Formats: sequence, C-alpha cells, structure tokens
Amino acid sequence: MRIALLTPELKPAYGWASYALDLANALSSQGIEVVALTQSGASETVSAAAAIEIRPVLPQLMPPVRGFARRSLTAITSVRRAAADCDLLHATAEPYALLAALAAGSRPMVTTAHGTYVPMLARRRGIGRLYRMIFRRSHLIAVSNYTATQVRAALPGVEVTVIRNGVHFAKFQVPQPPPDKTGPTILASGGVKSRKGTHLLIEALARVRELIPDAQLVVTGGQTDVDYLERVRQRVEQLGLESCVHLVGMIPEADLLAWYQHADVFALPSLSIGGKFEGFGLVFLEASASGLPVIGTTGSGVEEAILNDKTGLLIPQNDVPALVETISRLLQDAALRATMGAAGRDYARSQDWAAVAGRVADEYRKILK
Repeated sequence: MRIALLTPELKPAYGWASYALDLANALSSQGIEVVALTQSGASETVSAAAAIEIRPVLPQLMPPVRGFARRSLTAITSVRRAAADCDLLHATAEPYALLAALAAGSRPMVTTAHGTYVPMLARRRGIGRLYRMIFRRSHLIAVSNYTATQVRAALPGVEVTVIRNGVHFAKFQVPQPPPDKTGPTILASGGVKSRKGTHLLIEALARVRELIPDAQLVVTGGQTDVDYLERVRQRVEQLGLESCVHLVGMIPEADLLAWYQHADVFALPSLSIGGKFEGFGLVFLEASASGLPVIGTTGSGVEEAILNDKTGLLIPQNDVPALVETISRLLQDAALRATMGAAGRDYARSQDWAAVAGRVADEYRKILK
C-alpha cells in the first residue's frame, strides 16, 4: 500500500506539519509506503524517516498567502503526476482536500478534520459549494467526537470516523534536568493567544498568589499576535506580576520537555472565538504523558484530551473564579497531583502514535477494499 499525504511541510513546528510528520513516520514504521506531497521548499526543513519520499508540488499554504484556490487549480497537473503511483490520497491539511479530490480520479481520498477548517470551508461563500462536494466525496477522519459533531452540523448526513491525535509517549519519559524553577509552577503551552486564554491565566495567577504567594506561570510557544502580546504584558505590569509571569516564547524541545516534567500543573483555559475551537488539544496529552495534572475547558475537543476528575479537571470557558479554584486546589494537594499525573500517563500511553497510526492504517485498508 502506497499512500500520498498532502501537507504543507513535515516538521514539528505547527499543527498540520507536526500531525503529518508523526503520522508519516508511524505509518512508515508499520511497513506502509508513504509519499509526502508538500509545498515547494518544504523538503529543506523535513524531519521525517528516510523511507518517506518528499515530492514538493503543492501550492503554499503556510504561511498563508492570497489566492490559494487559484494556485491550487494551476497545480493540478503536477499533483496528479506526483501521486500517480499512490493507491490513496490523504489531505492531512483540510484546504488541500481540493487538490486531493482533483488529483485522485477514481482512487479514494481521505481528509483529516482537525477542528475549525472543515466547517469553515464548507460554509464559505462561493468556493464553499465545491468544498462541500469534495468533503462528501472524501472519507473524513475527525480528531475528536466534538470535531466530528461540528463537521456533521456543517455537512448533514456525512459519515465521519473519529481517530484521536497521538503523542510520542516515550519522548516524554526521558528525564530532563530541571529548568530555572522558583516556586510552584503553572505551565501553559501553545503560545500567547486570546484563543488560548493567556489573559485569563494572568488574572487567575494574581488571585492564586493570594493563597500561594510564590506561584509562578510559564507560557511557552509563539507570540505572533503582537497587539495581544502587548495587552497581556501591560496587564502583567498593572497586576505587579513581572517577577512571576514568564512568557518564554518558542524554546528548544529539551527545554519544553524539562518544563513538562518539572512544572506542577498544566493549565490552558482555551476559548471558542468566532467559530474557531480546539479540535482536540494535543498539548494536554503531552502534559499527561509527562505526569502533569491538567486543567482545560469544556465546549471543545479538549473534553476528550482530558478525562475529567481522572487525568485533570475541566472548567467552563471564560470562568476566572473556576480557574483560580482548580489551580489552587491542585497546587495545594500533592497527593491529588500524583494520582492524576499517574492516570494521565496511562491515558497518554494508550494514545501513542504507533496505536493511532495503526487505527489510520486500518481505515485505509477498509477504504481500499
């Protein structure tokens, strides 16, 4: 079986590229031939197994540029040639479903719905009609039941298979030296973004420190929204939290692993804003793999990344008092942290990429029959 994966890139940098990289490597290790169709120039940053062949023929998707649909139409011939020897085409980035459908011919195609994009594309004016036809022709995989529900709402009657995201469990078990930790630490990973609820964490920390004066907050990940970042920094100054809020940005993987292993609580009070929602919340699974109790919000795929009252705690969106209560409760109860951390490790182990890729491969075999 030879599979073509359509992805902007293969590298652990952002959702689409990381998912495709992990899936490609895991499928390859299980004996499935993988051809990665990527955007031009992507092979220079590839971080995939040697057995994976890279064919850079797709139009640029990341970073976004105008005219994606038009550029997709001009790339059809090149993509057809590049995928000619493949049995099945899998768009692991939803916008590439357009090209996958046009290049597949009579062969089956698969699209992974990670969250917002399938409903958004299906409802778009003009080209949305074409995407609706394509998604109905595709075999859809959703990364959570919540995402599957949103897809079905946008495409009534469509069939969706749920296969949750995977985690490299073994990577999070390798001991890392402790980071520069100065007190009980709340970790958030995923960048400084309004949708990640960074501002809510700042407000919560000010109140948590009334009970736990040396509590600290570490936020890792991108800081591309400059206006929001500035507002967050101003609020930190207003609350006098400069010494205990650490917006560390993008850091080396070893440093991130160290924070996962040595922090006390992982909290990410993500929000659904303007139709955008958390499709799954892989960072919660990564934190669980590291033995951290996790705090997330209801009303999104996060509800499947956290087993409530077992691996962590779920609270309503945009609820600072609930965030303060759950953070304080966990920081003050070492036994509860240990119990939830152990349960989290067990759950993350069941979602190792080898198991997830096996489920995807089974879906391929079912489709090809």
